[in-house]
Amino acid sequence: MSGLVLKLSPKERVLINGAVIENGDRRSRLSIVTPGANILRLRDAIHPEEAKTPVKRVAYIAQLVLSGDTAPADADIQLMRGIEQLSQVFTDHDSRSQLDAATMAVREGQHYQALKALRTLIPREERLIAAQAPATGPSPSAMPPSVKPS
Repeated sequence: MSGLVLKLSPKERVLINGAVIENGDRRSRLSIVTPGANILRLRDAIHPEEAKTPVKRVAYIAQLVLSGDTAPADADIQLMRGIEQLSQVFTDHDSRSQLDAATMAVREGQHYQALKALRTLIPREERLIAAQAPATGPSPSAMPPSVKPS
């Protein structure tokens, strides 16, 4: 059996194809075997007001697909543009690997995997912003546009 395996803590919530599901009082494990199911662990969700940095904005676009707020066709172009813009900043080997993984995931329609790969860049982005903050601060104009929910 292949597919996504979710390990849920007690009372943890997950969004599956638009339905919020809450785990019971014990840890559990779910195997999602349906290909193309939209899954979003709510503890990992990026809130709209938090999507203020380039990586978070691109990751948020992938999240909008998973939550059913944006059609994949509408988001994929912006995801690819956003990933391309991020590749201009994240030039180290590991970051490039994550951006390549995100690109392949978008091409294959695997938005959860794209979100997962992009989220690994958030701590790096925070370090870059912190290093530049005293001199210039983050540039809002460098951020890719967000997708409007349909």
